[in-house]
Amino acid sequence: MTDKQKKITSIAAAAVVIVAILIYWLFFSSFSSSRKPSFVYIDSDDTPDSVYVKLDKAAKPSQMVGLKLCAFVVNYGSHVHLGRYATGDGVSTFRLIRNLRGGRQSAVELVIPVVHTMNDLAGRLSQQLEADSATLAATFKDGKVLTPLGVDTATVPCLFIPNTYEVYWDITPQKLMQRMKKEHDAYWTSARKQQAKAAGLTPDEAYTLASIVEQESANEGERPMIAGMYLNRLHQGMKLQADPTVKYALHDFALRRIMINHLSVNSPYNTYRNVGLPIGPICIPSLNAIQSVLNYAHHNYIYMCAKEDFSGTHNFAATYEEHTANAKRYAEALNKRGIAK
Repeated sequence: MTDKQKKITSIAAAAVVIVAILIYWLFFSSFSSSRKPSFVYIDSDDTPDSVYVKLDKAAKPSQMVGLKLCAFVVNYGSHVHLGRYATGDGVSTFRLIRNLRGGRQSAVELVIPVVHTMNDLAGRLSQQLEADSATLAATFKDGKVLTPLGVDTATVPCLFIPNTYEVYWDITPQKLMQRMKKEHDAYWTSARKQQAKAAGLTPDEAYTLASIVEQESANEGERPMIAGMYLNRLHQGMKLQADPTVKYALHDFALRRIMINHLSVNSPYNTYRNVGLPIGPICIPSLNAIQSVLNYAHHNYIYMCAKEDFSGTHNFAATYEEHTANAKRYAEALNKRGIAK
């Protein structure tokens, strides 16, 4: 091989290396400089150009060149899919455009939280999903959606078992409800149903009682005692007289002291007026509260009153006389602190 041939070969080899580096840099290196998970959200009304604007905010310098070249080759303009797509944590430009064109979304870790009302739940879920809070709230009241799932507007909270679920960001409210029904049925195994039956409850009734227990105490260790106390009252045909149900009936969750005038509110949720459980849950309860009902403490207490030390726990009593003494101490403590409501 002559010197000229060697020189040409060297130049060609260098050109191949440069082209390979360029191809890797444009298409196979990380699209974003972020090493943490980050995402782009494509809405139903997005166009290729608006998608590029969104992606440009996350892209490393010059990566948009590679992405647009890939987009042209794979005809992305005719295959824009809404959804949530990963852009950070090492995702390459080629992988990103492949995911965008194929609608290969990254799942959302959807958290079902403990909240007071279904409107609150709609607000929290809208922060995690494409659907807005108004649409979600309307779905929670839509009989055409609820009836096939075996619930109504009062019992719809029972479908939501607090946990974390993998769903797609663009899941429709109707599909979400169907998913929650599936998760509800999976949670209520034959063993849990038997536990509820042993307590004299259906699964929905156990969930409803759990919602009261949830609101009565943040002390998880005490909740089985509270559940047992309410079950004793239920089995004896006594009114539950649960303060949280009054707060729910009034929709005043900031009340610190339940007064006589509060107890007369005319509502199917007011357990001071009505015997038995309310017509549905008064919150989305935690898993701990549900388990506290299923594994309730066996005792003979039928009364409870918050402790006068404001520890968040309760004094329990088997007789009205004991309960009156406990209530008097608590009322005096409230008065000393000037807590009127």
